[in-house]
Amino acid sequence: MSENLGRWPVSIDVAVQWGDMDAFGHVNNTVYLRWCESARIAYFEKLGLSTGGPNVKHGPILARASVDYRKPVVYPATVRVQSTVSRLGNTSAVMNYRMSLVPSGERVAEGESVIVLIDYQTGAKVLLDAELRAKVGALEEQGTG
Repeated sequence: MSENLGRWPVSIDVAVQWGDMDAFGHVNNTVYLRWCESARIAYFEKLGLSTGGPNVKHGPILARASVDYRKPVVYPATVRVQSTVSRLGNTSAVMNYRMSLVPSGERVAEGESVIVLIDYQTGAKVLLDAELRAKVGALEEQGTG
């Protein structure tokens, strides 16, 4: 991990909904992936990175996602989801997520995803340019570590 990456600069709070729970009485595993998605989109918005639309030529897609579940979450609760970029490749980035209960800070899950920048017209991978790399670096510098 580069020393100016992995600083957790983006954080969102998510209210657990009654319907997020499954038959086992805790938040369903798929909901954690939605929380990661929301934190990822918040990160992209802070970068000014477009996530699609008719006039957008290049943008990110999700190539892989994983979650490590630490503790079941039940309604009612609020979960803080933090996101960071931990590694930049040529055409991809690795993002990490921390999910903790508010206000205790108790960690309930951690996630990781691989994001690939593509040309939406052709589906071909696109190189992460110097401008995007600089934006990620600047955003990460705002994090708490």
